[in-house]
Amino acid sequence: MTQLAARLNPRTTLIIGLILLAALSRLLPHPPNFTPIEAIGLFAGAYLADRRLALIVPLVAMAISDVVLGLHSGMWVIYGLIAINVALGFKLGPNPTGARIAGYGLFAATLFFVVSNLFVWASGGGLGYTRDLSGLVACYVAALPFFQWTLLGMAVYSTLMFGGMALLRRGQARLST
Repeated sequence: MTQLAARLNPRTTLIIGLILLAALSRLLPHPPNFTPIEAIGLFAGAYLADRRLALIVPLVAMAISDVVLGLHSGMWVIYGLIAINVALGFKLGPNPTGARIAGYGLFAATLFFVVSNLFVWASGGGLGYTRDLSGLVACYVAALPFFQWTLLGMAVYSTLMFGGMALLRRGQARLST
């Protein structure tokens, strides 16, 4: 129990709370693909010192919201991409610059677009894409309007989560001086 209590210090509790809030925001009305999925992984990986928690917390948060929203056959792909984003967050580190957050965010959102739509095409998804290069291209072209929302979601949620943490740190530094 002491080990768990050490992990759940006020900073860790705050970070977990931000991740849970972001995941629960998926339950609010939003444009398609305007979600916190990619930002959650980056944020957890960057700020949760315990790497196991960094991986578990966003996956559990997503699972909670998925139970409400509905389960689907591509969940393993989405959860795998969240895990990759957590690993990217490890590389990003706890003191990222805005440019690094933007770069990693763009990479994560693009990877999400490429891999999730490759899965849609490969699984058939009942959408009628042919199993050839023209079907794959058609799948990606059809998904392009959603990609803008993915990018915007990454930008907004990264700004809220990373920016919120930066503001909290500044406020804390001012209080301690």
